Amino acid sequence: MTADSTPALVKQADAATEGPAPAGSPAAARGPRARNTQAYLKYVAAKIFGAAVSLFAVLVTSFFLFRLIPSDPVKQMTGGRPVSAEQLESLRRQFGLDQPMWQQFTTYVGDALTGDFGTSFQYHAPVIDKITEALPATLLLTGTAYVLYSALGIWLGTRTAWRNGSKSDRFNTALALTLYSVPSFWLGLLLIIVFSVGVGPIPGMFPTGGLESGNESGFAYVLDVAHHMVLPVITLVAVGYAQTLLVMRSSLLDEMGSDYLTTARAKGLRDDTVRRKHAVPNAMLPTFTLMFVNLGHVVAGQILVETVFSWPGLGGLFYQGLSVPDLPLVQALFFVFATAVILANTLADLLYPLLDPRVGR
Repeated sequence: MTADSTPALVKQADAATEGPAPAGSPAAARGPRARNTQAYLKYVAAKIFGAAVSLFAVLVTSFFLFRLIPSDPVKQMTGGRPVSAEQLESLRRQFGLDQPMWQQFTTYVGDALTGDFGTSFQYHAPVIDKITEALPATLLLTGTAYVLYSALGIWLGTRTAWRNGSKSDRFNTALALTLYSVPSFWLGLLLIIVFSVGVGPIPGMFPTGGLESGNESGFAYVLDVAHHMVLPVITLVAVGYAQTLLVMRSSLLDEMGSDYLTTARAKGLRDDTVRRKHAVPNAMLPTFTLMFVNLGHVVAGQILVETVFSWPGLGGLFYQGLSVPDLPLVQALFFVFATAVILANTLADLLYPLLDPRVGR
């Protein structure tokens, strides 16, 4: 047995002396890096498969959910005018509502998978065209608010956690909890009453709603749009920054007791450097996930806020579609909203292992 085992020991010693195998050799292909890559690819495949299943579930849900609304869309389209039974039947045939439910469903799924969401009942135009028209207004409003409340929430969350127990920490935390608990539509209505209508010595300074006045051009048009955006953006920022602040504060408080921060201080690093280069990057991981979730809501918009401020975006379009109900329109918007959130979550899942190697291995 000794004679047989000696060559193996010699080979192991030679391999250790020669160092790591070349990148293209079989030994290198079986190394830790290859195993990590394979594990990550499996992780990616699982996340993408889960996202695909979720999207199909949303597609099915969007079809059946709005058919539970106790209303006849054909009668709603007539606006209460006297219409004969033959005319109602003709409208049902025109929009495919006379077909069996299973046939409507298969037609809807087949068309949706090709990007065709049908024709709007109330606008008599392709649904995809109405979504394309309203999307820029939503991205302008929610995108601006997203950038502002993400930056403000991270900055204030970091400062309050690092000064845990101070007066500023207690004040900012209490304010964030209050704003996070306030319904966004109620806050929007309150801002309209105070700053659009005017209360006591406070005059009405901002429009009550809409995107523009309709009589401006050039740089004056940009200022007019910005003037209309002030109150809805404040409403979205007030709620969004509160959530980001609370998550960032909680994450940083968990990191502050870690040993690596004590070691960094023992090396003589300044407190500001310890916070900026060591504590905050690790505390950002939960906030990073939250930011991607909120990124999905940039496309989904804020239905109640857009409705309160009569903002011509996807949220307002969805509210108008529910009033009929405009089935092709609300189905498509529901699918678009859910798809944006699912894709943002999936993107966060795929990027998270790059920030935290413990995930996906």
